[in-house]
Amino acid sequence: MAAILELSNISKTFGTIKVLDRVSLTAQAGRVLALVGENGAGKSTLMKIVMGIYHPDPGGEVRLEGKPVSFAGPRQAMDAGIAIIHQELNLLPDLSVAENIFLGREPLNAIRAIDWAALNAKSRELLSRLKQDHVDPRWPLRRLGVGAQQMVEITRALSLDAKVIIMDEPTDALTDVETAILFEAIDHLRAEGKAILYISHRLNEIFTLCDDVVVLRDGGFVHQGPVAELDEPALIRHMVGRDITEQYPWVATEPGAARLVVKGLRAPGIEDISFEAHAGEVVGFAGLMGAGRTELARAIYGANPATAGKLLVDGVEVSIRSPGDGVHLGIAYVTEDRKSDGLIQPHAIRANMALGALEHFSPGLIMRSTLERAGVSRFMERFAIKCAGPEAPVSSLSGGNQQKVSLAKCLLADPRIVILDEPTRGVDVGARREIYGLINELKKQGLCVLLMSSDMAELLGLSDRILVLSRGRLTGAFARGEATQERIMERAVA
Repeated sequence: MAAILELSNISKTFGTIKVLDRVSLTAQAGRVLALVGENGAGKSTLMKIVMGIYHPDPGGEVRLEGKPVSFAGPRQAMDAGIAIIHQELNLLPDLSVAENIFLGREPLNAIRAIDWAALNAKSRELLSRLKQDHVDPRWPLRRLGVGAQQMVEITRALSLDAKVIIMDEPTDALTDVETAILFEAIDHLRAEGKAILYISHRLNEIFTLCDDVVVLRDGGFVHQGPVAELDEPALIRHMVGRDITEQYPWVATEPGAARLVVKGLRAPGIEDISFEAHAGEVVGFAGLMGAGRTELARAIYGANPATAGKLLVDGVEVSIRSPGDGVHLGIAYVTEDRKSDGLIQPHAIRANMALGALEHFSPGLIMRSTLERAGVSRFMERFAIKCAGPEAPVSSLSGGNQQKVSLAKCLLADPRIVILDEPTRGVDVGARREIYGLINELKKQGLCVLLMSSDMAELLGLSDRILVLSRGRLTGAFARGEATQERIMERAVA
């Protein structure tokens, strides 16, 4: 196969920090090349160099179909035949689906006005390729859920008819069905001779989908070769530089008294839900997209006020009408959407971490800065957050390090109940292991952990009990020894 995209000796330095160090890779026509590495390994920076957002240090070269290229920005890269599907949605919610797909490239009629009929027809055809026929291209984007919006992002990349397609964590917000549709589309693109760079932390996807793999570690090139020559332990070893022997390190503990009791809870998206969760216990919540897991989490935390039902914390009935009430009662919530709901991207790491624990750092009206800095430093060290320092903006961090900041922000308030909504979404295998260790640590300390996850293996591996939701209702409950993927799925579609 011919090489379409070649990167040679790519280095990138910001100030005194070397983010990439002499990285080389080759993407070939008709093959899917996986790009893997821990968060902060340099994957995003490398792709920004390909797209012309950054320029490599002297000595590095990007070649497209054998010719050296240097793009002034993403538009030039797209015009040259390189498309990218971003991990974080890069869409405009108030425009229509069709307008988002063809933004800046709308078909024009004879008088140079937008040809709306052609725009919608072309969008409908492209959406059909991804089996999204139920989506009307005239709908405003905000009408769609996160998974459907991700499919629109993918459709936009397909509309460019690019030679090289970069996919950065494209399945993070997709259901299993949508992921299967995407893989089918990728197979078609491979058959058409496209070169695909596929970035994912889901190792099963690498072995299912990809032909070749490039591994980065700490900004350096570690390995390139066929996926078939590796197994999962070998790939993990390349990524983290050590063996990870147990992916889901569950620990047995003796649950204490009921810490959270939910009785007949009703709120937007959930109906008549009742359950108990104990101190020293991880309760997993399974369900398909739209089942109500996030809605339940938000109702318990106070972000979606309940319309009926009771909540008891440590045996005392409580009224939670806002997130402030939840925090005051010792409930912490790590949202599934850290970009929009969890963190203030332009603000410093220190400010973001301290935001959830202001009562601890400012008794009365005076902010105790020394106490705040000590708490932030403790969690930065505990979570091994890779950054330039506590005053660095959160937006400068990789996805995995941002997730660590989200966790630290919640734990600084010293909660009794921790709600984790998709805590490992977009997080690499090494950081996942750290988060799993933290969950076990919280459990051993007697905290009550509610784990909402679409990763079935994660739920089965970490939970003491698993509750299943379907269409906003509780449809199943399994003890650890009783839960299987088949039994959970049976109740998830009930």
